[in-house]
Amino acid sequence: MSGKVVMYTTLVCPYCQRAKQLLKARGVERIEEIRIDLDGEQRAVMMEKTGRRTVPQIFIGDTHVGGCDDLIALDQRGGLTPLLAA
Repeated sequence: MSGKVVMYTTLVCPYCQRAKQLLKARGVERIEEIRIDLDGEQRAVMMEKTGRRTVPQIFIGDTHVGGCDDLIALDQRGGLTPLLAA
């Protein structure tokens, strides 16, 4: 899997944990986590990039996947594996 995965997260976020579990189950070995609870500036960057306030916000390559529910839906449609392979 070559698609770089970046995830905006916080420490205590069950949706972040669930998203990470799904990504690892699909072969992702490395997830770059940006902890917005530790860095308020990154929260502002995330909101500007995504228009959303909630975590996780997941990027695969240049594609904004969205949050955990969006990631699960993408996987169920069969779109996650090809995106990760791109």
